[in-house]
Amino acid sequence: MKHLLINMTVVLASGFWSWSSTALAQQQLVVKPLAEKKVAQLPAGPLFWRLENFSEVGLAQAAAGPWALVAEAAGKIWLFTLGPSGGSSAGGTKVAEVGPISAVAATQYLLRINEGSGPPGSVTPVHTHPGSEAFYVLAGETSSHTSQGVQRVAAGQAETGHAADTPMQVSSSGAVNLHSLVMFVVDANKPFSSPAKFP
Repeated sequence: MKHLLINMTVVLASGFWSWSSTALAQQQLVVKPLAEKKVAQLPAGPLFWRLENFSEVGLAQAAAGPWALVAEAAGKIWLFTLGPSGGSSAGGTKVAEVGPISAVAATQYLLRINEGSGPPGSVTPVHTHPGSEAFYVLAGETSSHTSQGVQRVAAGQAETGHAADTPMQVSSSGAVNLHSLVMFVVDANKPFSSPAKFP
C-alpha cells in the first residue's frame, strides 16, 4: 500500500496520468483548432449549427456564407454554418443540426471549430469560454462536467453545450478513442478559454 501511494504521488506530481495496474491514470484531451473567423454581427433569431459534408474543398467554400466555416476532419470536408434551423447548402450532404445555442452578446464575435481527441479517460483542465459551444461526436463519447452534473454525447450525436462562462471539464468517456467536433460562438474581445474552478 505504501508503494502504491508513492506511485500515485509521483504520477500526480508529474501532471500526467496513464493507465496502469496500480493507478487510474489520465491524459490531457487534445484540442486542435480547425477553422475560425470574426464577424461583427450574428444572424437574427434562434441560432443552430448545421454540419454538412462536401466532396471537394472548393465546393464547400463556394457554398459558404458569411457565418460559415470550412474544415477537414476524419478524412472528410465539412461546412459548418451558423443560422436558423432547417437550412441546406447546394452540393452538401447534411450530417447534423444542433441548437438553438445559448445567446451571446458582444460587439464582435469569434466563430470557431475545434477538434477534440483522446483515449478513454483523457480530460481537459477546468475552464470557461465567453460564449456558447456545441458538440458533434464522430467516435467514442464526450462528457462535459459542470457543477450541475454531467452531459454525455455519444458517437453520431450532436448536443448544445453550456452557457457562457460556465466552469467545465471535458473528458473522453467512451470505450474507444474520442474524436469530436466542437462549434463555438464567443465574444471575440475576451480570451477564448480561461482557467477556472468549480464553485
